[in-house]
Amino acid sequence: MIGMNFGSFLILLVISIVVSAVLHYVLKFYIRPGIVSFISKVVFGWIGAWLGSPVFGNWFCGWAYEKVFIIPAILGSFALLIIMVDLVLTVKSATAEKKIICIVVKTHT
Repeated sequence: MIGMNFGSFLILLVISIVVSAVLHYVLKFYIRPGIVSFISKVVFGWIGAWLGSPVFGNWFCGWAYEKVFIIPAILGSFALLIIMVDLVLTVKSATAEKKIICIVVKTHT
């Protein structure tokens, strides 16, 4: 899918926008609220949708355009966005805990 046509790009973009909107605005699953966070989700969601068919396989040939299989693209977009947000929240939480521990150690010495 490296040399995709414009129709394939648009299908992946629509999938990414819908999945990002569901995660960001409906489920409130984000790192920070706002349009910038939503746009970054759209970018990473597009990458996840693009990788969906090669990773998850080619399901439901009737629901495909060129080499874009809709169900694996949706799953890929959801998967990459969930991994991305969880990873950033985990690192952010670990950094905050480390700062708290440093503050507690400094105040007790």
